[in-house]
Formats: sequence, C-alpha cells, structure tokens
Amino acid sequence: MPNLNPAVDALSAPAIPAVQAWARAYDGAHGPLIDLSQAVPGYPPPPEMLRWLGEAAASPTMTGYGEIEGEPDLRAAYAAHLSALYGARVDAAETHITSGCNQAFVAAAMVLAGAGDTLLMTNPRYFNHESTLAMMGIGVQTVDVDPAAGFLPDPEAIRAALPGAKALALVSPNNPTGAVYPPAVLEAIFEACREAGVWLILDETYRDFTDTRHGLMAREDWREGLVQLYSFSKSFCIPGHRLGAITAGAPVITAIAKVMDNLQICAPRAAQHAVARAIEPLADWRAGNRAEIETRAQAMRETMAKVPEWEIAAMGAYFAYVRHPFEGRSSAAVAQGLAETVGVSCIPGAFFGEGQERYLRLAFANADAGVIAGLAERLRAFEASI
Repeated sequence: MPNLNPAVDALSAPAIPAVQAWARAYDGAHGPLIDLSQAVPGYPPPPEMLRWLGEAAASPTMTGYGEIEGEPDLRAAYAAHLSALYGARVDAAETHITSGCNQAFVAAAMVLAGAGDTLLMTNPRYFNHESTLAMMGIGVQTVDVDPAAGFLPDPEAIRAALPGAKALALVSPNNPTGAVYPPAVLEAIFEACREAGVWLILDETYRDFTDTRHGLMAREDWREGLVQLYSFSKSFCIPGHRLGAITAGAPVITAIAKVMDNLQICAPRAAQHAVARAIEPLADWRAGNRAEIETRAQAMRETMAKVPEWEIAAMGAYFAYVRHPFEGRSSAAVAQGLAETVGVSCIPGAFFGEGQERYLRLAFANADAGVIAGLAERLRAFEASI
C-alpha cells in the first residue's frame, strides 16, 4: 500500500468521536447522559429561522453556485452588524463567508503562512487549530497562560514570543477555558503584533453568548494586522448548516477567495440567505440567549460550589475549565471514567495542550440549569467509585 501524507497520518484521531464513544458505554444507571462535551447549543433555533431556511432551500436559485466571497445580502448585513457592534466602519467587501468557523481558520492560516512558517498560539489551545497547522506543515509555538490569572494571556509574554512568527492565533471567549479576554489585554496584544509585523487572528466564535466588545476594529489600522473569525452556526443554533465568516482588509479577502475557490467554491447558499434575514430581526432572541447562558453559568457556579474539590479554574461564555481532584490520574482517564461510570461527558484537558492533565473542559451551555444542578451528585458518585 502506498504511504499516506505523513503530516496527516501523524495526527491523532478526531477528539469528539473518541469522547462520544466513551459516552456510548454508559449504562444509564445514574440517569440520562449529561453531555458537556462538544459545544452544541442546548436549545433549538427559533421558528422564524427554520422558516427562512426552508424558504431559501426551496428556491431553485439556491441550487446553483454562489459568489465565492459569499452572498451579497449576508455580507452587507454582517458588515453593518459589525460596524454597529464595534463602533467601526466595516465594508461588505471586507467580509468573506465560509462553511463554518473551522474553515475560516483553515483559509486564514493558508493565506497568512506557508509550510515552514510558524504561528503562535496560547497553551492550552483549540485542538482543531493545531491540527490544521500541522497538516499544512506550519509550525506551532505556544505561550503558556497562567491558571492563577484565569488563563488570560500576558501581553508581555506574547510580545516576547512574537519574533519569527507569521501570526498569533487567539480565541476569545476562549476554547477550552471559557476566559473572555478584556479589551485592554486585546489592545495591548494587538499593539505588540503591529510593532512586530505579525498578524493577529482573533477567533470570536462564542462572542454572542456574552459581552465581548473591544476596540480593535475601531482602530484606523485594524485592516493592516487583524483577521477576525466568527460563527453564525453557533450564534443562530444551526451548526449543521456550517456557516462562518472572516473579516479582514481587502487584500486579505482577495487572497481568501483564492483559497476558498479550491476548498469549497461557496458556502451553503440557503443558510446564507436565511441568516442575512435573521441578523437584525433576531437580535432580541440572541440577547435572550445571552441571558439564558448566564443563568446556566450561575447554575454551574452554584453546583460546583457543592463539590469544591472540583475547582472552576476559568469560566466564560460557553465553557468551564475545571480542575479535577485526582492527582496522578490523567485527564483522559478521568473524562472516560466520568462518561462510562456516571454519564457525564466532557473533554480531557490534555487534548488542548501540554500541562493540562489536571483539567477538564465542560461545555455547561449545552445543558439547562436543571440538568446542571444534577452534576454535583454525579461527581460525588464518581469519586465514590474510585
């Protein structure tokens, strides 16, 4: 048999299916599975969204190819939304629609760096970002973030690591820790990137689930160093429709189109038209979701306070990064045991980088407050089983 591409062959198997396999081994003894693993909105899209999706999908015009950069109505609506959100001037031509935010990162990375180059990331980090770079032969350098500082990046540590990197990739609200990076931290990091001539890729997939506004896009020079990523899929509860976006200066968008023409040609068209109709009319619905997520976050804090040996090390818009109490036991072993024994599915910290064996990522936003309230009993039962 001929050899496979070693850059792909060397990758670990996808993380989520492995965790889901652990959950399938659970026998239901403690009640229904509490799935806090893959980040999936724990409520459906509103009826209007479903209706608009259906109407667009039924249109014969949606069966043909669309514009590579995205449907004009969505690009215009999204640019207006960003301009209002950040007090900035963003043109439709400075946006590019992609098939999900993972694809947005792939396209951005391909444009900003090539084989043999290096991208800087934090540790812990989102595993799909790292595997994307590995497939393309792009090296990864990491900067550790301090648990004592709530896993927020230190701008000076970032500054010291920038020389030699083509770009810095940040995620805020963070995956896996949930940490929301304060505007002053982002401003200091972007200033360091500008001085070093390094691109900043800012993935804001979860920004609609809390207040994450910052001043980067209000700067006159944002187009010269910032590439911002976003997920409509998460915000509108339609992850199966795979819709994301890139916002950047015109030269970057032009280059992104070259990549996208070879990746997919165009993002799903029906979903684009539905979301274009939804951005403003569903603003109150998204605000209600933010309030619901905060309710779930408060339920998570109250529940974990009942089992203080399981420490919330960081928490934000979607995730809680929890320090488990089992010194010397790997995070994978703890996560597998939780899933198989007491029916709590979560992601091991080790999947997100070095030095993360004492941590688990719990996507608390997947579950409502009532389900979250039952988590303490499950954790106690797991401790008793060991």
